Amino acid sequence: MASSSLINFNLFPSKPLHHQLIKISKPILSSSHFNPPSLSSINHRFRPITYPILPFHSAPKLIFHVRAQKEYSAGDPSQTQEDFSWSSVIFPFLFPALGGLLFGYDIGATSGATISLQSPELSGITWFNLSAIQLGLVVSGSLYGALFGSLLSYAVADFLGRKRQLITASLLYLLGGAITAYAPELGVLLAGRLLYGLGIGLAMHGAPLYIAETCPSQIRGTLVSLKELFIVLGILLGYFVGSFQISAVGGWRFMYGFSAPVAVLMGLGMWALPASPRWLLLRAVQGKGSFQELKEKAIFSLSKLRGRPPGDKESERQIEETLISMKSAYADQESEGSFLEVFQGPNLKAFVIGGGLVFFQQITGQPSVLYYAGSILQSAGFSAASDATKVSVIIGIFKLLMTWVAVLKVDDLGRRPLLIGGVTGIALSLVLLSAYYKFLGGFPVVAVAALLLYVGSYQISFGPISWLMVSEIFPIRTRGRGISLAVLTNFASNAVVTFAFSPLKELLGADNLFLLFGAIALVSLLFVIFSVPETKGLSLEEIESKILN
Repeated sequence: MASSSLINFNLFPSKPLHHQLIKISKPILSSSHFNPPSLSSINHRFRPITYPILPFHSAPKLIFHVRAQKEYSAGDPSQTQEDFSWSSVIFPFLFPALGGLLFGYDIGATSGATISLQSPELSGITWFNLSAIQLGLVVSGSLYGALFGSLLSYAVADFLGRKRQLITASLLYLLGGAITAYAPELGVLLAGRLLYGLGIGLAMHGAPLYIAETCPSQIRGTLVSLKELFIVLGILLGYFVGSFQISAVGGWRFMYGFSAPVAVLMGLGMWALPASPRWLLLRAVQGKGSFQELKEKAIFSLSKLRGRPPGDKESERQIEETLISMKSAYADQESEGSFLEVFQGPNLKAFVIGGGLVFFQQITGQPSVLYYAGSILQSAGFSAASDATKVSVIIGIFKLLMTWVAVLKVDDLGRRPLLIGGVTGIALSLVLLSAYYKFLGGFPVVAVAALLLYVGSYQISFGPISWLMVSEIFPIRTRGRGISLAVLTNFASNAVVTFAFSPLKELLGADNLFLLFGAIALVSLLFVIFSVPETKGLSLEEIESKILN
């Protein structure tokens, strides 16, 4: 372990563009002991020289040269190097992240679409008089679809691969959004909502997988957390589209249909990206195709992802090292694990960590707290609270800002500090909300502060960090099935909290309900402290060998 660290950064703007390379410890596809600072800290100190960014697959890219060195007490300082171009990092993040944006958009758009759909004057339909059950099916239709999508991911994720899974998700987004927008009757609308939800289930499984497996490890936390930022951006986009279309006749059709062109962009972008090198190597090790052909595809894929010439020596060396590591890890195992393997040994440990985080993410009451946002702000005298759309936008903007804080700090501070600090804030905010409804009703500022504390604490902890940990904690052998189970756990617990909220509120009252959520938050804090490891700066192979084994 390191007893002292020395990090030096040198930029060389005088070098030709194609010679300005990022130099980092070992290849990203192999184990490394490099624990770099966040990109934000680098950008804060240096002003990069900018050049036009050309298409990512064919031209020279904007690249920097950074040297990082870390001293270790066990011996001489070790230094390894990794080359990648920034434009080639951006696109493999952006197009999968659009899957998260479309998930968030559905949440935001539905809040306005349900109002438009039930309006006798503005719905533009004759079947606007929906029952409570019918309206509930409209709202939760995508949630049911996401549950089925998670189950589908478990069965086909490792067969399809990350790239084809995200392309399939984009097609389901497109079909679901288009069918919902042009629905002539309720049954067709519900079918469209179910298809869209299937897309959510596949995208929320495939996006973190693809990003984590293709990006450099020193910015993995930043990029996977940025996917959560895209979800919040999608919610805000849905709110804004809803606010502009809420007064239009048939505005709900535009709200749902607006997702279609974004889905097309996501699908075309994923089509242009290479397959995950790690997935290709996993198929090779498992004997799921020609070993040499899959290995060559992995080398080509990594070259393209790092902005290097096709089949370059550096990519070949990285693939060779990763292949040796994977062969060693699976030498004594079957070519493909059994259905129950994800519940055994290191895989079970990974599922407890990842599944536990997304489970506590939901059962600490996040949907319920936001349910009370309007009434809390209104009690504090905010005039905007009378307008549900404006309140949603206010909360959405605050969520966006706090998520950005997590993005900037996750690769600097690490996962555990953000989780521990954020979950502590969640527990405190829930106790304050309970106290407000019990005996502090005359002090609405307490409720507003508690609400903002909850939203902010959630967005720097459970919001982005849970999905980041899920994307990196599972062993490569069972990663596809493990993440699909974690996604299923997330949506299932979301459904339980959503449907149990009303009867629990009636049975316990708002004060005791928030107190119950606060107690659950304390349990989740203990879970984080004693069960969740730190993965900052570790490659995916290192996480598997050092933490799970």
